[in-house]
Amino acid sequence: MTPAHLAPARPVRIVAVGGGTGLSVLLRGLKQHVARRKQDVVRRPIADLAAVVTVTDDGGSSGRLRRDFQILPPGDIRNCMVALSKDEALLSRLFQYRFPGSRAIGGRGLAGHSFGNLYLTALTQVTGDFTEAVRLSGQVLAIRGRIFPSTAQNVTLEAVMEDGSCVAGETRISHTRKPIRRLRLVPRRVRPLKEVISAFRSADLITFGPGSLYTSILPNLLVSGVASALRRSPAVKVFISNLMTQPGETLHYSAADHIRAIYRHTGPGLFDWVVVNSSPISPRLLRRYRAQGAEPVRVALGKLQQLGLRVVLDDLVEEDVVVRHNSVRLTRLLLEEFVERPRLQ
Repeated sequence: MTPAHLAPARPVRIVAVGGGTGLSVLLRGLKQHVARRKQDVVRRPIADLAAVVTVTDDGGSSGRLRRDFQILPPGDIRNCMVALSKDEALLSRLFQYRFPGSRAIGGRGLAGHSFGNLYLTALTQVTGDFTEAVRLSGQVLAIRGRIFPSTAQNVTLEAVMEDGSCVAGETRISHTRKPIRRLRLVPRRVRPLKEVISAFRSADLITFGPGSLYTSILPNLLVSGVASALRRSPAVKVFISNLMTQPGETLHYSAADHIRAIYRHTGPGLFDWVVVNSSPISPRLLRRYRAQGAEPVRVALGKLQQLGLRVVLDDLVEEDVVVRHNSVRLTRLLLEEFVERPRLQ
């Protein structure tokens, strides 16, 4: 299906798919443009913003709560809540508060847990429904948008490496230094939330990333029915390329290599556009990343075009201790290119 034009004269509905820090950075920028009332749509063109978040995390506080209480891992969803919260002031700081202390106590006690993770766990026990706990927590934080786990089922991530070995668990996969051949969910067939499919159906723009290819983006797309629902959606689908490769996982990957890895799992033709950074990284941070086995993601423009994709290049880098997307510039690019003066599809 050819994606519909995004009409600049009307408010749009945006769905952001991903997980981890990258999704939070994007949501932090987009929330500033969400209309709270009908009369706000001239200044704030986003009528509805929904985040679809991966739920395969098995490390840290999320992993402990997942094992102890048989709930979905709350960490990535908590970060998205804070990113979408009205002011990120006291309540948001409270949700991000992490109890100090040594973790060398066999996983017992509060050490290492964030308050927001414990809150979501308690509310899940009270309501009996993790998705409902997320919705109610969003009301407490007055978030500007909606947040959904990609599935309500407890799933484990499993990777088959190029040498044929199998690695189970998101944490172990993210620390491996072997190239990944194939990713899968265990159990193999898990149902998506009906709200996720509904959000895809009514969206005008769907974004993917930035975020870890194999542990933040692909797990969402492996949920049964998600890839086919995305193909049926009339929305413009935009892949936001990472700034840096990840040691082991995406070593030497170009932007085109990221897309090809996704298409190996979902079939071709899922995306319409790719957004890629065109700005150089400072030598200081380049040295630090290269010491860890990471490097800037190459554009590989010709290969992207061979995949049938159109490309937008822009300066998207924000540097501090690490390299991240600048949420303001990234949001401005998405709104300018795909909402205010939409590209021809």
